[in-house]
Amino acid sequence: MSLIVGLTGGIGSGKTTVADYFASLGAAVVDTDVIAHELTVAQGAAMPEIEAAFGDSVLLADGGLDRAAMRRLVFSDPSEKCRLEAILHPMIRAASEARCQSAMAARAPYVMLVVPLLLESGAYRERVDRILVVDCDEDVQIARVTARSGLSIEEVRAIMATQASRPERLAAANDVVLNSAGTEQLIAQVVALHRHYLELTVL
Repeated sequence: MSLIVGLTGGIGSGKTTVADYFASLGAAVVDTDVIAHELTVAQGAAMPEIEAAFGDSVLLADGGLDRAAMRRLVFSDPSEKCRLEAILHPMIRAASEARCQSAMAARAPYVMLVVPLLLESGAYRERVDRILVVDCDEDVQIARVTARSGLSIEEVRAIMATQASRPERLAAANDVVLNSAGTEQLIAQVVALHRHYLELTVL
């Protein structure tokens, strides 16, 4: 059987790291964040609509999306966030579905669909067979994000407040990878789950 695993977790939980480990073991990874970046670079498919909706104040010099400017805008005005999502979300859903179908047609052992807001979006929950949550302490999330992004603790907490809570994610999970410890323990968990997913595909 084909198997699509939805990988999710809060900001700074380590979703990309975990997805990369699964990819190294042979899983086909479809990452909606990667798709969103592709759509919003210079000449990206979403940029004409974004420019028409928001003007050039959210554009970089090369014509790509100025993420910092857009982040400030959508956090200051929820209606602007809805406008942006109305442009991006249908494009991301269509591209991710096409890539999942392509991976299955190419006989990938299974597909790892990475969706940061999987639990907040009914459309994605309906498309996956299992939900894998990458979990870590909230203090660890904040430390990771502030270190890599330059955002303040308050800004990171504001982003976290828009996401499902840690208990909500864990309650929805079929599988959990704990990413608060070291790399060795993380890889061991990924390897065990990879074997489990391979077993499920032959049932």
